Amino acid sequence: MTNPVAEHPVDSARLRAAVPHGNMPTLLAVVYQLTGDPAWLSERFAPTRSRGMDDNRSGGLSEEVQQEIVDGVVHAVLAWSAGRPVAVERPQGDELATLMDFVMGETVPHEYAPLLSDVMGFTSDPPRRPESRSVEDFSVVVIGAGIAGMLASARLTEAGIDHVVLEKNADVGGSWYENTYPGAGVDTPSYLYSYSFFPRAWSTHFGKRDEVQDYLLDFADALDLRRNIRFSTEVDAATFDPAAQRWRVRATSPTDGAYELSANAVISAVGVLNRPKVPPLPGLDSFRGHLFHSAQWPEGVDLTGKRVALVGAGASAMQIGPAIADRVRSLTVFQRSPQWIAPNDVYFSPVGEEVHWLMEHVPYYAAWYRARLSWIYNDKVHPTLQIDPEWPEEKASINAANHGHRRFYERYLTSQLEGRPDLIAKSLPDYPPFGKRMLLDNGWYAMLRRPNVDLVTEAVTGITERGLVDSAGRAHEFDVIIMATGFHTDRYLYPMDVTGRSGRTTREVWGEHDATAYLGITVPDFPNLFIMTGPNTGLGHGGSFITILEYQIRYVMDLISTMVEQGLGTVEVRRDVHDDYVRAVDAAHARMVWTHPAMNNWYRNDDGRVVAVLPWRIVEYWEMTRAANLDDYVVEPVRAQGLAFSR
Repeated sequence: MTNPVAEHPVDSARLRAAVPHGNMPTLLAVVYQLTGDPAWLSERFAPTRSRGMDDNRSGGLSEEVQQEIVDGVVHAVLAWSAGRPVAVERPQGDELATLMDFVMGETVPHEYAPLLSDVMGFTSDPPRRPESRSVEDFSVVVIGAGIAGMLASARLTEAGIDHVVLEKNADVGGSWYENTYPGAGVDTPSYLYSYSFFPRAWSTHFGKRDEVQDYLLDFADALDLRRNIRFSTEVDAATFDPAAQRWRVRATSPTDGAYELSANAVISAVGVLNRPKVPPLPGLDSFRGHLFHSAQWPEGVDLTGKRVALVGAGASAMQIGPAIADRVRSLTVFQRSPQWIAPNDVYFSPVGEEVHWLMEHVPYYAAWYRARLSWIYNDKVHPTLQIDPEWPEEKASINAANHGHRRFYERYLTSQLEGRPDLIAKSLPDYPPFGKRMLLDNGWYAMLRRPNVDLVTEAVTGITERGLVDSAGRAHEFDVIIMATGFHTDRYLYPMDVTGRSGRTTREVWGEHDATAYLGITVPDFPNLFIMTGPNTGLGHGGSFITILEYQIRYVMDLISTMVEQGLGTVEVRRDVHDDYVRAVDAAHARMVWTHPAMNNWYRNDDGRVVAVLPWRIVEYWEMTRAANLDDYVVEPVRAQGLAFSR
């Protein structure tokens, strides 16, 4: 980030109107950078730490102190607008670490300083581009045009690398294109769940589906990505040809039928939340009403006055239930396991034009606001997810801090369900907090209290013509059954047939449910195949997965750039490097809450191995993926030139 210069004088009236609506800890960082005055980092202005996952807008400060901050920011911004240079343009090292601690209201490990410096643009760490002029001899097939696939296309375009994106849907967006159910939205703050280099003036703190999809459409438009995308095109198989050092990708579309593409590399961006999973219940096809998966919501379906069953109580169900409860005749939720739910003061709140103005016109505000969110929602909780072997609790918690979280969330639950001991008993998890991804209360507890809502804790064992049967043998009649039963999250690259150098497919190498990959990105025997959203890269402890995707594509672009510059035909991760990494992943997970025997989650496969989520802190994964070490790979020189993208 260069020293910001006002392109025109700041509107002082707008400034004075907007600043009081800002986030106080964020404003403190702004005023310190603009003025360099250490008084702003004194005890008088010290914010409290954020409570739970709240953004702590007031900083826990008195109204008098908040007004002092507002006045100080207004004065500093007007002086900057009039030409006064920024006092602390790029805080680094101890100065940045001290500033981080202060505005977060708690000690942040100082190893985060380089990462947060990168997040805020104080240092530049862009994806590498090949310096060689031979990019015309290199081509890539990208599978999927969701968040990951579009990011890959954007970086390949910047590098001048020929590529095509194959997308099974009729437009971009991936899961956000497909999931149109009522209440669909993000559980990560909008200003964090976005590309770091493509900002938006979000209307709410937690974006709903339509706005997220509009954001992705805008991204595709702004970068002209559609020119490289073939829509309504399903990839059936990909096979590596060792002699040609190329991948042959078989695809099918309504207009072209079945055809094959050939390219030097393949980037899989198919994700893990796009293949709906419906349990094979007896009688599944016998129901005479409407039965559908939450990700396959029928267009125009009317639930008004209907008796509705919601099978599942996870993230999708928690969004659907409150969104439909007020218009259905009855709603029965079948809950296999209760969820831990966190309060959030701004979940329903609009961001407001004043805050939009601050983001656009006040230097450093947007950067520090995002940086604070990245700490609150990313790694802050990670240390509390480590199992203390001396901790006496067997099920409730895993260490003292985790037990403190339990008390906090349990108090919130009981306050929301006060007077309903039946609902408290059904809703209180008996496993440690964060054993499953923490959900945010979007009105779930209030919904449970409604007279037309019933919470059933028995499992569904079968479907009948008129409804379903639970594990207690009771028959329930419904007009509509919504299966909020998740996705095939442990079947990576499913249902494609991906065949490597030796002629074995990923399913043969991994089995159906036990995928592994070095850094979650690359696999021995599958040269030049790069997986985004690969195994053990999901975020179980919180945060924005777009962050992880940006780290992954940086790593992939580093490898591709090296291939182009050095004339390499293949790069294949060494077996020992892969195996050592997987052992480290498994050992880390063995010490973490997700392997705790008190609960089940979709992070683990049937054998109990965690396959979905990252065991590392995000700062560690950032460091691991900053650059590729070619010593980790077996490489081959190009055997022939002029092998650009071909069909």
